[in-house]
Amino acid sequence: MIRINTSDLEVGYGKKTIIKNINIDIQKGEIVALIGPNGAGKSTILKSITKQLKRISGDIKILDADIDSIHQTELAKTMAYVSTDRISVDMTSCYDIVSQGRYPYTNRFGTLGMEDRAEIEKALKMVNAYDLKNEDFSRISDGQKQKIKLAMAICQKPDIIVLDEPTSFLDIKHKIEILEILKDMANSGMTVVMSLHELELVRIIADKVICVDKGEVIKFAGIEEVFTLDFITRLYHIDKNIFSEYSDKLGLRLIK
Repeated sequence: MIRINTSDLEVGYGKKTIIKNINIDIQKGEIVALIGPNGAGKSTILKSITKQLKRISGDIKILDADIDSIHQTELAKTMAYVSTDRISVDMTSCYDIVSQGRYPYTNRFGTLGMEDRAEIEKALKMVNAYDLKNEDFSRISDGQKQKIKLAMAICQKPDIIVLDEPTSFLDIKHKIEILEILKDMANSGMTVVMSLHELELVRIIADKVICVDKGEVIKFAGIEEVFTLDFITRLYHIDKNIFSEYSDKLGLRLIK
């Protein structure tokens, strides 16, 4: 089942195109990573397919429906977005942060029912953060905050989860924990789309890769097609001879 489809999509800010030529089909249960140089526009793509930004032209379909035809509340039940933005709160428990993921299901007063509370606890356990539920969110570590934000998204019970650099600024322990959680979610049928800077992590976890450079998607393909020395050095504008010396040490296992 195709969960996300874009056709001749152009995205940007206002009328200024940042990325064009976005033609992708993302299936149920796939993990898809966006890669490319800093400033290439990966976040712009993610914000557009989650309706944070209005597209400039082309089509975005979520579960075969045009994204603009889906009411925001219904979209939140289908797709969750985890951004890099910091949540600025004081004296707010992790439980209360996670509970915000239930907003598509509660009444206009945000009253939590038994089912909502069960989903909150389930999400906290899923990300191995149940012991944090009574902690002040502002006082926990960045790695723990990322888990709580992920639990908030899981609470929405989405078919698709979209994450912008979910492993940035995390130590290796928390990177691995986050990736394992995302793998489990994909194995259960959820579609995972995320931007990642760490190519060695992309190599491990992704089924497909969206490669962004110079204002367009230049490749959308599987790992083996993307992770070649020729392509990666072209994508990141790196001298091939120099990078060849480091790629194996970085664990990239590029096809040369």
